[in-house]
Amino acid sequence: MVRVLGVMAQIVLKSAGVNLAESFPAPALDRPALIVAGTPTSYGDLVARADRWRGGLVAAGLAPGDRVIVLEGNSETFVLAYLACLTAGLVIVPLNPQSPSPELLSEMSAVRPAAVVVGVGGADAWASVSGHADCPNFGERVFVAEGPNMPLLDTGVPVPLVHVEGDHPAALLFTSGTAGPPKPAILTHENFAASMASVRSLPLGLEENHQWVLGVIPLFHVFGLNVVLNMCLSLGATLVLEDFSGADRTVALVRDNQVTMMAGPPALWASLLATEEAGPEDFASVNVALSGASKLNPMVGNQIRDRFGIEIHEGYGLTETSGIVSSAMATEAPRGSVGLVLPGVEVRIVNDDEDDVLIGDTGEIWVRGAIVSPGYWGDDAATASARSESGWLRTGDLAVVDDEGYIAIVDRLKDLIIVSGFNVHPGEVEEALQSHPEVALAAVVGETNAGHDETVVAYVVLESGSTLRSEDLRNACRARLARYKVPARVEVVEAIPTTAVGKIRRRDLGQN
Repeated sequence: MVRVLGVMAQIVLKSAGVNLAESFPAPALDRPALIVAGTPTSYGDLVARADRWRGGLVAAGLAPGDRVIVLEGNSETFVLAYLACLTAGLVIVPLNPQSPSPELLSEMSAVRPAAVVVGVGGADAWASVSGHADCPNFGERVFVAEGPNMPLLDTGVPVPLVHVEGDHPAALLFTSGTAGPPKPAILTHENFAASMASVRSLPLGLEENHQWVLGVIPLFHVFGLNVVLNMCLSLGATLVLEDFSGADRTVALVRDNQVTMMAGPPALWASLLATEEAGPEDFASVNVALSGASKLNPMVGNQIRDRFGIEIHEGYGLTETSGIVSSAMATEAPRGSVGLVLPGVEVRIVNDDEDDVLIGDTGEIWVRGAIVSPGYWGDDAATASARSESGWLRTGDLAVVDDEGYIAIVDRLKDLIIVSGFNVHPGEVEEALQSHPEVALAAVVGETNAGHDETVVAYVVLESGSTLRSEDLRNACRARLARYKVPARVEVVEAIPTTAVGKIRRRDLGQN
């Protein structure tokens, strides 16, 4: 039986009185920490400016535990805000600057923030909510970038780093979790430190010399924030940072910066196959390639290897586990497997009776360890629902394990849809559709595309006499939902299959 899928090694953490930032090494101060739009920022300059920002936040009256909203894309501003909050004992709450105002306002109100940092990439998002009656009253604690500068923080006077306990929250990241609408998962200093300790067990090669890491995954997502940014900071690597703007630009970033490590969701890897002129010479510097956030189509992995000479190592994790739970890197895992459990992490595969399944049988993945979030901010019911009585996190993901301990993800126990690594709960999209007065009923499912990524597909029953078109309904969703949650396709149907008690039979949708 699959009793426990291995604690390969236990990790001892300094969990008391240690700020995560204290675990970051002190690389040569003149080494580039970031490359943004071709401009390098050294570790020395980054640390000095982050120290001033910390002083500015503290001078504004912010105290350890206060939540700070950050509206910004992948930029130096985001990294500075993160480091300043981390070292001041504040809790960063990064929000997607592409989200529509109703979603931003809902997320802001859920965490009762004390301040907001707005970068150039978040200016439009801030403009859409700042004058709204439901926007929190930040008073004088609104820090807005003017070009590359942050006037109210750049002039701050450095203050000592704040020591915190290991269970002190470092970040709140919104996720759909294992059930329900988006909610803020708490990730503590210990969660991040434990995750970094696990990741350092992988032969990334970043400690050996000056290495370059591609950072086009959004930093407001756990993959970008922890697996990419924290990893770079903890190993003293250089992060080539930019918002994703297409496959051709990604190829140029890798080639021109001689990137040695790439990480991204399956959608990123699939996009590279659509480039017409890219070849193995563009990726000659890459020696580590990671895929996560959702299942990678084995065909895409094979095509990337054959065309570019890159071997992609798939991994598994979720927001509530601070990122990576398992990885196929440095293993003999077959294509399609997410590899072995990382050190310091425990995994079980259980059936409906919460008993361990047999080798080769499908069950739900349960996770336990220092990487697991203590719960959802302000939502005890959701926290309790996600945990077993013995403290295991119920992931909602279905998997099998073979005799060698290699895990393969099969499906999701819940109805969660993953679009380019981002969680979309069908009920949230259905609510947006059904708020339209001419929609009688809506049902939403995920549909796998050729790249093995998922897209949101909606089936809608209209009120009698309605002449709404599919595009009208998509436009209605755009006004209420983040772009990745908007249905890629809306089909108007006469009826939606339901059970005898009125529950939608999602598996029957789209079948002839």
